[in-house]
Amino acid sequence: MRRREGDGCPVAGALQMVGDKWTMLVVRDLAAGARRMTDILDGLYPISSRTLVARLRDMEKDGLVNRKNYGGNPPRVEYKLTERGQLLLPLVEALRETGQALGCNECDDRKKRLGTYCEACPLETEYQPQRAQREDEPDLPLQRRREQDDFTVLL
Repeated sequence: MRRREGDGCPVAGALQMVGDKWTMLVVRDLAAGARRMTDILDGLYPISSRTLVARLRDMEKDGLVNRKNYGGNPPRVEYKLTERGQLLLPLVEALRETGQALGCNECDDRKKRLGTYCEACPLETEYQPQRAQREDEPDLPLQRRREQDDFTVLL
């Protein structure tokens, strides 16, 4: 695990580890258990695959996630929160509550947009993989992103 530079304060060190735009969202999406990179990518619109790969590598170096490579063709890699990474789950809950109190978003906003609550949401009863879209359904942001991001970087 990497030591953080700065003023030596634990708050500053923790913010250096989790203060970027995507880390806590990855933690949120891994709250229910191990997931493949493509599944994480699906839940984090509009993150690019390169940004997600970089973030997952940093989180692995920081001891927040474990990466398990199952091999095969195409390669199958899963990520799971470590015990250290699970220490961040109360922060995810606090951010959710703060976001609701400030009127930033409601859990139902995500449900309407993506079809599910996030993994850490108390309204989510169980993880359900995203189903294929029917032709008569409107485009979701995920389908538009997949058309634009025509490649996925694999670790």
